[in-house]
Amino acid sequence: MSAPILKVSGVSKRFGGFTALDGIDLELGANERLGLIGPNGSGKTTLINCISGALINDTGSIVFEGEDITRLPPHQRAARGVARSFQIPKPFRSMTVLENLRVPLEYAARGRTGRGKINSDAMEVLELIGLNNRANESSAGLTQVDMRKLELARALAAKPKLLVSDEAMAGLSSAEVDEILEILLALNARGVAVIMIEHIMRAVMGFAQRLVVLDAGRKIADGTPEDIIRNPDVERAYLGE
Repeated sequence: MSAPILKVSGVSKRFGGFTALDGIDLELGANERLGLIGPNGSGKTTLINCISGALINDTGSIVFEGEDITRLPPHQRAARGVARSFQIPKPFRSMTVLENLRVPLEYAARGRTGRGKINSDAMEVLELIGLNNRANESSAGLTQVDMRKLELARALAAKPKLLVSDEAMAGLSSAEVDEILEILLALNARGVAVIMIEHIMRAVMGFAQRLVVLDAGRKIADGTPEDIIRNPDVERAYLGE
């Protein structure tokens, strides 16, 4: 078996007297699709904040492609190929859709973008996302689903090896959820590993090859979607005793 692209070992994070993460271990294979689920407050966002560098864990280590990135700031992790999208899109509203993609291409993906290729690379991402016909429009005028697509496009423009998708489908209709799923599957087919955080069970069950379940800062289950839905610890976490 090949070495994991991401290895999280014994990661803990406290906020004062509150333990948000308690000794989390997690591995992700290259090109794997992993679903990260759990009740509200279970520690999902704290974990991906530690992985992406928005937070520094108190204990434990995070290794990406064999390199310990535990203490690296977010921009250095992004330059190595770790990207994330956010639940609430915050594009540069004074910029066009295309200009929003130039930012990560020029900074996060600088070493992986050829000279003079920024616009063509941006258009390639927009075509994958389905926004190529809106490239020169102001991002401020996008619909909710197109705003989510742009958020994913900005993450993809960093040319990641790992994408963390944080509730990219929240508040969308069933048809819009399917659109986002198609984009994430197409991205994964290009060789990008994906960690999906999502409360829409239909989406995460259909997307993930493996699920990790957190509850109260601890990992309580790790397995295939079929195994997870039959796990009594998961049932108790969601439904109570």
